[in-house]
Amino acid sequence: MSDVTSDSPISLTPPPAGYADWLADLKGRIHTAQQRATLAVNRELVLLYWQIGRDILARQAAQGWGAKVIERLAHDLREAFPEMKGFSPRNLKYMRAFSEAWPDAEFVQAVLAQLPWYHHLALLDKLPDPETRRWYAAKAIKHNWSRNILVMQIETRLLERSGTAVTNFEASLPSPQSDLARESLKDPYRFDFLGLTDEAQEREIEHALVKHVTEFLLELGSGFAFVGRQVLLDVGGDEFFIDLLFYHLKLRCYVVIELKGGKFKPEHLGQLGFYLTAVDRQVKSEHDNPTIGLLLCKSKNKIVAEYALGDKSQPMGIAEYKLLESLPAELQTSLPSIEQIERELAGDDTFTEDDTQ
Repeated sequence: MSDVTSDSPISLTPPPAGYADWLADLKGRIHTAQQRATLAVNRELVLLYWQIGRDILARQAAQGWGAKVIERLAHDLREAFPEMKGFSPRNLKYMRAFSEAWPDAEFVQAVLAQLPWYHHLALLDKLPDPETRRWYAAKAIKHNWSRNILVMQIETRLLERSGTAVTNFEASLPSPQSDLARESLKDPYRFDFLGLTDEAQEREIEHALVKHVTEFLLELGSGFAFVGRQVLLDVGGDEFFIDLLFYHLKLRCYVVIELKGGKFKPEHLGQLGFYLTAVDRQVKSEHDNPTIGLLLCKSKNKIVAEYALGDKSQPMGIAEYKLLESLPAELQTSLPSIEQIERELAGDDTFTEDDTQ
């Protein structure tokens, strides 16, 4: 008879030397194996859907089958594989559209199979041309975006805003750092998530950005790490405060962000340049690249901005930010709160499994 019953607690001996490191290594390997298994399943599913879509297109073209064949196919596949999801008429039509949008089998296998199926539905529904889809697909893979993040980036027109800030990086930074720095900035930046209108003051915006730093970092883009707000600099006994200080992991440099509540003025760059010099001398290490400055203003004259940067040797960029437009008081009171919207949308990912079953 066993000394230990099923209800008895297991007596554990103290772990031997080196056990904790071994256990951590095992956990890491198991987690990696789980991720690989999930990716392999997704890859096979996306390739299967592409092949089904290709077959539907070929047979409709060659044999003149009409749209009704999809209804029939959905019924028969569900009968044959009742435990599988994804064989609804709606999803079969997406498979056909997916195959039609991406006729290159090698590209689908090598690149697109890395994205989950619901990402592809978003790309098909929200983007009209293959080049734009290709750009967002590459970004989603590179940055491991969720489907919700992908949709948000599409809806806020990330492609059109990327690399469009007015900068002097080409003249002030060596290549290829200048290209990476330019691509790291946008214009305009979208701060809709703050819930502030155009009447908001600089400090109010600054405080809200730190409060919503996760969303702010997402809008800034990949590579930015938050260092601090109102960072103190002591220069010759006088105190100065940087609005926002970040570190960019890919550029390997500090990024000073200054907020201006009105229209850009050339004199704003004097203050920003002073902060860059102070950070370079007091904060950055010998291994860091020169500090970059980003001036965010409510509006700017692009030509004035270009002229103002013309004689500056420090790397700087100028971009606008966009808040919510002002709303009439009666409309503000009738709008649902963020909490109400979140409750309404809880679990709603636009494309649910029920849509494609």
